[in-house]
Amino acid sequence: MPTQIDEKKMVELLTRGVENVYPNYVFLEQLLKSGKQLKIYTGYDPTAATLHIGHGITMLKLRQFQDLGHKIIMLIGDFTGMIGDPTDKLAARKQLTREEVLENAKEYQNQASAILNFEGENPVEIKYNSEWLGKMNFADVLELSSHFTVQRMMERDMFQKRLAEQKPIYVHEFMYPMMQGYDSVAMDVDGEVGGNDQTFNMLAGRDLMKDLKQKEKFVLTIKLLADPSGIKMGKTTGNMVALSDTPDDMFGKVMSWSDGMIIPGFELCTKVPMEEVKELEESMKTGTNPRDVKLRLATEIVKLFLGEEKAKDVQENFISMFQKKETPDEILELKPTEYNILTVLVEAKICASKGEAKRMIAQGGVKLNEEKVEAIEVSVKEGDIIQKGSRFFVKVI
Repeated sequence: MPTQIDEKKMVELLTRGVENVYPNYVFLEQLLKSGKQLKIYTGYDPTAATLHIGHGITMLKLRQFQDLGHKIIMLIGDFTGMIGDPTDKLAARKQLTREEVLENAKEYQNQASAILNFEGENPVEIKYNSEWLGKMNFADVLELSSHFTVQRMMERDMFQKRLAEQKPIYVHEFMYPMMQGYDSVAMDVDGEVGGNDQTFNMLAGRDLMKDLKQKEKFVLTIKLLADPSGIKMGKTTGNMVALSDTPDDMFGKVMSWSDGMIIPGFELCTKVPMEEVKELEESMKTGTNPRDVKLRLATEIVKLFLGEEKAKDVQENFISMFQKKETPDEILELKPTEYNILTVLVEAKICASKGEAKRMIAQGGVKLNEEKVEAIEVSVKEGDIIQKGSRFFVKVI
């Protein structure tokens, strides 16, 4: 099936949100111009019951490939998800059962359909890597492992950190890049898309493709959406925007982002043309209130993942409640087990953990009685109102 050769779309695909291309940009550009239909995938391990905005970023890149006519595979890592990717982890992940990962993945296609097209002449295909990994015997695993060295695996930063801290490194964690690499071989893909934190794993697949298929596989890495401290948005860090969030929650979480995340948010999480994004960036330099630009960002993100009507409603609610200084009709009331700011934020489920609560306070995203909270040791009392971001309130009783 021949693909479209649209110069403008190709430039957008090769540049927007892209951190690197292996072996290089020219190689991928020539592939795109060849007219050959490429087979491209991203893997999603179902370690939680919802996808999040970080997954949405990779899906937006996959959709760009799909719009040019290329074959897209959404790979559900039902086998690798039981092991858990050790990337950026300073301790081994809790292993999950097959039943748990399949239950987690139930809504993945429905959520992904906000971005990817699963119907029509060139639908996205869903595959599960247990189809091949679950059938391998010990001899197969030994043969596969012969293509990797311990020295290569030990290049990974988190393994070096664990060694320095005398923390255990389990053999099954060494096998994760090997398994992800074999996904590429089993599906005989032309390329893989993923966040830049997945570079090591994706390049393992590139090496395997050369060894076992004598084929060059391109790897396209995407910038990560991170908070000002450099911590990426995701499940483990407790600061993710889930695709299962209500429109109010999704909008409010984006409005609580720091100003430094506004332009990266537009580039990575929306379809707003980059020319317009650059204009928005310049407007903030010349006096436009960043809050107003962030309002546009939150609206665009809700529209993309949850629909235009819901985005319009939640934007109007925000303007009514906050820009006109109206107070919420109802505020959650909580009698905390301890009268301190961290306990209240966690027990009110405004923050997923005390770690997230500390980060929000450090970023200036928490107020006590309309005053910004400057320290994590702050005590609260009956009648106090705590606010996170623009839409989350709780009253202490």
